Amino acid sequence: MIAKENYFEDELENKASIIKANEGEKLELNTISITFKVTSEISNDQLGIYEISLPPMAIGAKLHYHRYMDETFIVNEGILTIQVSDKEYNAEPGTIVYVPRFTPHGFRNDTNETVKLTLVFNPSQKREGFFKGLYETLNSVPIDPEKYLKLYNKYDSFPVDISNMIPIRE
Repeated sequence: MIAKENYFEDELENKASIIKANEGEKLELNTISITFKVTSEISNDQLGIYEISLPPMAIGAKLHYHRYMDETFIVNEGILTIQVSDKEYNAEPGTIVYVPRFTPHGFRNDTNETVKLTLVFNPSQKREGFFKGLYETLNSVPIDPEKYLKLYNKYDSFPVDISNMIPIRE
């Protein structure tokens, strides 16, 4: 006798993840800190949540876009300068900036205070690999633009201007 599938009741599961304030894998990219909170592994590649700490005058990313994921910025402390297409905004604590795919954007800290934000990627596209590759690429001297672009493209990031894509102030 074949077991009959139940189409009328949900099967409940307990798969919640609770990541406390000081938990998560932490990477230090030069002076920028990234903490993995909800990873691709936890969310089955559906969601990535990362805490970012940008020190004074640091650049998070120059103008770029994504084809397959949306990105959301939640400013927790400080004032984040965010560029969306050809406009710049000062995002204060509590500000949420939703950037759907194919929208050029970049972000940086133009102040003398540290900016803390939460980045959300949906889907996550294994973003942790991007951050780990970024760590390796940006710690090379000199920074190899071809390697940087290869990393960007592998993880669904496309610079608007490849001659001005490395996140350093000139």
